[in-house]
Amino acid sequence: MRMSRGEIWFHRANHMALAVFGLLALSPFVHILAQSFSSYRAIISGDVAFWPVEWTTEAYVKVFHDPGFVRSFAVSVQRTLAGTALSVVLTCMLAYPLSRAYIRGRSAIMFLIVFTMLFSGGMIPTYLVIKELHLMNTFWVYIIPGALNAFHIVIMKNFFQSIPAELEESARMDGASNTGILLRIVVPLAMPAIATIALFNAVGQWNAFFDAVMYVTDSSLKPLQIYLRELVMSGQSNINTTDSLERQLLAVESLKAAALIASTLPILLVYPFLQKYFVKGIMIGSVKG
Repeated sequence: MRMSRGEIWFHRANHMALAVFGLLALSPFVHILAQSFSSYRAIISGDVAFWPVEWTTEAYVKVFHDPGFVRSFAVSVQRTLAGTALSVVLTCMLAYPLSRAYIRGRSAIMFLIVFTMLFSGGMIPTYLVIKELHLMNTFWVYIIPGALNAFHIVIMKNFFQSIPAELEESARMDGASNTGILLRIVVPLAMPAIATIALFNAVGQWNAFFDAVMYVTDSSLKPLQIYLRELVMSGQSNINTTDSLERQLLAVESLKAAALIASTLPILLVYPFLQKYFVKGIMIGSVKG
């Protein structure tokens, strides 16, 4: 369709505005990245903007040799992998029966699930439940309480409902069981929605911060976000900064930037592989009723 001159200028102005907002959103990350590769002198003198000055990788060397960073990084990777896998499996196992019309009582169960989206138990009841379940200071406190998310269940249920029932009936006539239908037919067709909730869970687990503050005091179980908070807010780290004044200045400024970049990279590397499924999954899962 041929656009009028006014529409063309509107689209150009719209693209320029989006580009400006995108650059504004990206600029803090670029500045931190430039600081992580700059020398202490350039950082302290304020010469670093969006490009490294006096290129050095010493900050990354020190960060990756810090036992505290490596331990926290491992905890975050483990909770992200385990939490995402368990959440995806449980969400599919619950959403699939709720999407089938012949299952009795599914409306009441769905009401209870949606009810939790509007009214939560609150901080203190949740804390008491976790304490009674003896999950305090355990790795499972990162996995079990957030294993099921009501929003993700709604997305998966709606996506499963969009799959033609004739496929299930045909497979059942060929002798397939409910588990076989779910694993061999439904799950492969629902990969866009599964990739979407997997990305939601992975990002949420990687950036989770509050549960570690509330329920964990064991330093060996603290995730990367707690390490970054201590490094950025109070400068607490096991990184050796006592060699000289130069190294102390490096630890205060450049090490913070290097740790922030190192903690962000895993999610940035995973996102492009799931992005192609993301839009399709969230749209189909949210439109169908």
